[in-house]
Amino acid sequence: MRRKKMLFGWGIFVSLVLIPGCAPFVENNTIEDIAPVTFWSIRKGEEGKIKMSTLVPPLVNEPKSLLTLEVDLLKQGGKDFNLRYYRELKVGQLRYFLIHEELAKQGIIQLINTLLTDYDVSQRMYLVIVKGNFDEYISRQAKKQENLDYYLYRMLRHYERKNQGEMTIVNLHEYKNKLFSPYSDPVLPVFKVANDNFTYEGTAFFSNDKLVETVTNTEDQLFQLLDNDHYLKFFPISNLDVVIGHLRSRVNVDLDKTLSQVTINVKLNGLIEEYQGDKNLYNGNELMELHKEIETELEMKTTDLIKKMQELKVDPLQIGTHTLSPFTKPISEKVWLAAWEKAEIKVNYQLYFEALQNTENNY
Repeated sequence: MRRKKMLFGWGIFVSLVLIPGCAPFVENNTIEDIAPVTFWSIRKGEEGKIKMSTLVPPLVNEPKSLLTLEVDLLKQGGKDFNLRYYRELKVGQLRYFLIHEELAKQGIIQLINTLLTDYDVSQRMYLVIVKGNFDEYISRQAKKQENLDYYLYRMLRHYERKNQGEMTIVNLHEYKNKLFSPYSDPVLPVFKVANDNFTYEGTAFFSNDKLVETVTNTEDQLFQLLDNDHYLKFFPISNLDVVIGHLRSRVNVDLDKTLSQVTINVKLNGLIEEYQGDKNLYNGNELMELHKEIETELEMKTTDLIKKMQELKVDPLQIGTHTLSPFTKPISEKVWLAAWEKAEIKVNYQLYFEALQNTENNY
């Protein structure tokens, strides 16, 4: 009898697994996608204070309004928001945290520590650097576009999940890991407010918790290939009149034992999407000439980008992790940065482009 009950139970379990929509193993992020979305916008206030803003109500069919206050402490701001709004705003509903560029340059360690010590704050909350007056933008645009705050969150989530390499996306957990590692420095995405536009600007490099540089355009695209998603849909190289696309990169870093030379080998697969130059790409020799010119251009631009990191004394590519080995004592962060600043950089690209589409007509 006991055996029959066990077989009956297993039969029910297998049936549930096979029934569409009834599988017990499902993703647990559905509620997060439809739950109310809130954000905090943080910028520098007067006399050492910080200004905090949020948009209310979150995901409710009521007119939106921007709440702004000036406080000494982040938690104080969260409390005061609830005193000014008739519904309680849950900290667990925070989906993204916007930090003004000016404040980020001074250091954000206190803000990060406060977020990390709050068990209600999700580690998947996105961190974003903002240039320009975001409060004016969101207050103005919220009257024109319903649920704009939710759409901004969905945009960040879309680029995170699709791994398209179009922009840097960083959550609190990822930022924390790089911030407290002795062999890496954190990065954050930078968005710019200009009139009625809120656009992606590039990637911010941090030295410890302070923003020291923002890379844009070509440098940012190279960073995507080297460290972030290792994918780009389109990569224009204007001085060669060419657009390469659907790029997938495999990056290998070799650090010699004396820490005096770093060799970065990049294998890049993709397509030539557009060409407006003088070469005939259906001529094998001229195609190889363009191929070599692209490799040389990428090697030069990548070398310049990495030398900029050395000058800034930052290591967002986590090259310092290559100093670790199972049988040696780890070097200190100070020793690594001193070696990193002086190391010789060699960059090699190997490009593999798919053959051009056959233009012969097939009837």
